[in-house]
Amino acid sequence: MSFDVGLDYEVESEKNVVLITNELRNTKLSLHGPTYGDQSNFYRNDENMENSSEDGDMKRKGPDYKTLYAEDLLPKGSAELTTSFLVDVIDQLIEYIKQEYIHDSKILDFHQPQELREKMQLEIPDKPVSLEQLLVDCKETLKYCVKTAHPRFFNQLSSGLDTLSLAGEWLTAAVNTNIFTYEIAPVFTLMERITLKKMRDIIGFEDGDGIFAPGGAISNLYAVNAARHKLVPECKSKGMRAVPRLVMFASEHSHFSLRGAAATLGIGMDNVIAIQCDERGKMISADLERKIQQTKARGDTPFFVSATAGTTVLGAFDPLQSIADVCQKYNIWMHVDAAWGGGALLSKKHRTLLEGIERANSVTWNPHKLMGVHLQCSALLLREDGILESCNAMQAGYLFQQDKNYDVSYDTGDKAIQCGRHVDVFKLWLMWRGKGAVGLEKQINGVYDHAKYFYEKIKDREGFEMVLDEPEFTNVCFWYIPPSLRTMTDTREQMRRLHRIAPIIKARMMECGSTMIGYQPLGDKVNFFRLVISNPAVITSDLDFLISEIERLGEDL
Repeated sequence: MSFDVGLDYEVESEKNVVLITNELRNTKLSLHGPTYGDQSNFYRNDENMENSSEDGDMKRKGPDYKTLYAEDLLPKGSAELTTSFLVDVIDQLIEYIKQEYIHDSKILDFHQPQELREKMQLEIPDKPVSLEQLLVDCKETLKYCVKTAHPRFFNQLSSGLDTLSLAGEWLTAAVNTNIFTYEIAPVFTLMERITLKKMRDIIGFEDGDGIFAPGGAISNLYAVNAARHKLVPECKSKGMRAVPRLVMFASEHSHFSLRGAAATLGIGMDNVIAIQCDERGKMISADLERKIQQTKARGDTPFFVSATAGTTVLGAFDPLQSIADVCQKYNIWMHVDAAWGGGALLSKKHRTLLEGIERANSVTWNPHKLMGVHLQCSALLLREDGILESCNAMQAGYLFQQDKNYDVSYDTGDKAIQCGRHVDVFKLWLMWRGKGAVGLEKQINGVYDHAKYFYEKIKDREGFEMVLDEPEFTNVCFWYIPPSLRTMTDTREQMRRLHRIAPIIKARMMECGSTMIGYQPLGDKVNFFRLVISNPAVITSDLDFLISEIERLGEDL
């Protein structure tokens, strides 16, 4: 497809954002009442109304929060006061959200740790503070938070703020339940079962199992543990002394959590073998097979291969079909870490990047990244049913009684390494229903289009040099070379000085609060910038701003 992708979409998007931004600037949004500092909302009769000295509007008198404390709220205090207090908190949150979508607003108000500590009252007192102080605390906390939903925040794989998902998280927090048994989380348990099946269907698993976990690192840990249990189930009771020396394989660009899983499970980081990648960051299948053969020749037991669908830095997708061929040949568990790239499965245009994923034994998929679900939301999906429970079940008699008055297969707690488990499914379920497959596909295609736009803007621009040409994902990696370095003939000295450029520009960005973008070295490459786009609020003018801001902040270096 020629690069005019999304032009009609872009024009419409630009118009919508301008309209929305103007509306947000001109509107004072409130839930049933004004923001904190104005009058509260639950007094209804006229004698409790007064004129505002500023605009003549009628405003309601609120409680005197200076003399009120937590004990005055529910469960033992006033329902009306509780309503007023929560509405004032929510008004602060809505104002914060509105500010995040103003494109030329600051992303952060940066201070060094000690300075920030001095600006805020962070100590925990012996005596309770008033509700007024708690509202001030909320306001101060929001003031110094990084606006990760801001359309000029490009720092992490997860960014943006989906309204439906946020509503789901608020509801989840209000219900405040655990999801280990059906008896205390009946609706969420059913939602989790249905949503995980939907995700497995999209991957191509005909049956299987799954669980939501607190982040991709823990999902990867679940996968390694399940693979080991499948091979040597006696390890669960007898420990590592009862099993041969186990060896894992992952690409040199794989996520650090795989080494962490090996350390946590007693396999050992030295038994995680790094597989070479090609110039685009993809695992080389031939090197994988060679190192499996070497492992077997030493008498060790290869048991787990982790391929990556969307590496953290370059956004590379490993060749899943050829890796699956190797795993099948040697009867090794194949895992796909699609924490970042899993959302591409929802796009007919881009899901070919994950061709072969249906052959995996397990998949990590983080909806809180490319799909834009509220943090945190990560799932481990397995092709085979029963392994999770067999691997992790402790059969606690006080939780998982077998003589309950319902089908106890709906109790999911014995699949988890945790006991308490946060409800992560509702925000995903609500957002998915609200947008549908069509809406999510459009959203994901849109962030791809913006990454392509950014690449086309800088690939031939003076002062910019690509780390990787024609990126296949929304990661765009590049160097900015200031004028003082462009004519240097001493390559070694040029690289030494270039290594310092990205950190300095990033620090200046944070000091002025204008934008944020990540940087890192990789292998023998000196520090370079990594743009990642997952926020559907981004428009082309934000990307244009980032380019000009890098130039402005770095031209004197």
